[in-house]
Amino acid sequence: MNQRLLPYWLIAPATLFTVALFVVPFYGVASLAFTGSNGGFSLAAFQQMSQHWKFGAALQNTLWLAVLVIPLQLVLALAMAQMLSQIRKGRDLLLYVWTVPLGISDLAAGIIWLAIFEQTGFLNSVLVSLGAASEPFNFLAFQNTGTLLLAVVLAEVWRATAIVLVILVSGMGLIPKEYGEAADVFGASAWQKFRHVTLPLLKPSLQTALILRTILAFEVFAVVAALSGTKFPVLMSETYNWQFNLQDGPVAAAMAMVILGVSIVSTLIYLRVLRTPPGAST
Repeated sequence: MNQRLLPYWLIAPATLFTVALFVVPFYGVASLAFTGSNGGFSLAAFQQMSQHWKFGAALQNTLWLAVLVIPLQLVLALAMAQMLSQIRKGRDLLLYVWTVPLGISDLAAGIIWLAIFEQTGFLNSVLVSLGAASEPFNFLAFQNTGTLLLAVVLAEVWRATAIVLVILVSGMGLIPKEYGEAADVFGASAWQKFRHVTLPLLKPSLQTALILRTILAFEVFAVVAALSGTKFPVLMSETYNWQFNLQDGPVAAAMAMVILGVSIVSTLIYLRVLRTPPGAST
């Protein structure tokens, strides 16, 4: 085999995979979203989408989830990863326990939290038995948007914090111990070491974790569907609704393009804010 062509042969399977499963579907969705009934370019699908009363609510709910869930998960994962870095005995067991939710599907996680928050669920049983409530409270009612949002946030934080944790633990493992030892020699406190040594060297991992988690946050669907049904619309649930319930493919494609656009903008912001210096560990 020609050695000059070997690199191209090696990347060919991955390239074909990307084209078949990403580029071709993207082209199909984009064509559907921007093509009118006459076969020419049109923004009619986007206009119909934006004029629907649920679009504003879905966009707002999705943004609220992203704003609340991502910082919570990042702070929790950072604290958990830092704790794991200080533990020698039982570290692997603790990491295993914390990552158990990764093995649970989105829908199953939603059903677990539904059993906690529903009117006959565990939380109401505890509150009534302790005398904190005279009767069960409907946390997931349409009119109780605050508790409904809280339930979805808690379910998402429990389900997906482990994704961020695994990335940060891997990143911390790549930080040379000599940096921490040098900080100890100069009398740095634990907080100073974390702020001036760990965090700067963890930027590549933080960048990866934030980008991945933001994309997944805008695609949240099964957990919301299990907890609220149609009472708490999000962008992905409305995409499903337009495609399978309303049988309107172009508007569903337009919704998908909106999700893609928001994800790309968020990614560019992260890449700008968390720019990694050349030669930093990834």
